[in-house]
Amino acid sequence: MRRSSQTPPAPRRPPQPEARGGAGGLWLHGLHAVAAALANPARRLKRLLVTEEAEAALAARLDGRWRVAPERAERGRFATFLPEDAVHQGAALLVEPLPNLTLDRAVEHGSGPVLVLDQVTDPRNIGAILRSAAAFGASALVMQDRHAPPETGALARAASGALEIVPVVRVVNLSRALDELKKAGLWVVGLAGEAPVTLAQSGLGGRRVALVLGAEGDGMRRLTRESCDELCRLPIAPEMESLNVSAAAAVALYELGRK
Repeated sequence: MRRSSQTPPAPRRPPQPEARGGAGGLWLHGLHAVAAALANPARRLKRLLVTEEAEAALAARLDGRWRVAPERAERGRFATFLPEDAVHQGAALLVEPLPNLTLDRAVEHGSGPVLVLDQVTDPRNIGAILRSAAAFGASALVMQDRHAPPETGALARAASGALEIVPVVRVVNLSRALDELKKAGLWVVGLAGEAPVTLAQSGLGGRRVALVLGAEGDGMRRLTRESCDELCRLPIAPEMESLNVSAAAAVALYELGRK
């Protein structure tokens, strides 16, 4: 029998963390994301894998108070269950996703602005937005469930611990959610490059704001725009058309904090 000249198939790479984590589980990675999850009593923990160096770093941050026993692992082991580009810093934590809060509960979480994202789908952008939201005192982040990525290790790492601080609300209908925010007393402001006034020029006074940001390129959808009380823009130099959505969120939150 003639031997086939075809090359054998390459060995399959191990499944990604969400697949290996079991029902409802996902792997968080990176020292900031893991430390924040360990310190969050609302986060249900399953398993913690660490290198010797990472265990020492986490122990210093947590004052030795472990909510799950650390398991020592060599660095090569992390490649068997984390994505190839994961910068894990020797720490990976298997957790259950955070429970989804209702919109009214999230609004009551604080007195700061509420961020609303309209079809922003990049998990790293959302992680960066969460980081700015935590830094500037936002009360919650609202997203439409079917137009937003699930909670993942990449999102949590980009958030650098902020996923455990800022409540995330996933809603079915974004326009209805904006109406609920209005009824709760928030003034809904949409960021749009063609708006007549800048955020600094708007007469927000002492109003509490729900700030709406659309996806890069397409911006907010028509119904979302029509649901806003006011449209504002950021003062960007004419040579640049727009900012990355996470950068725009940071600038807008800083401006709201000055008012």
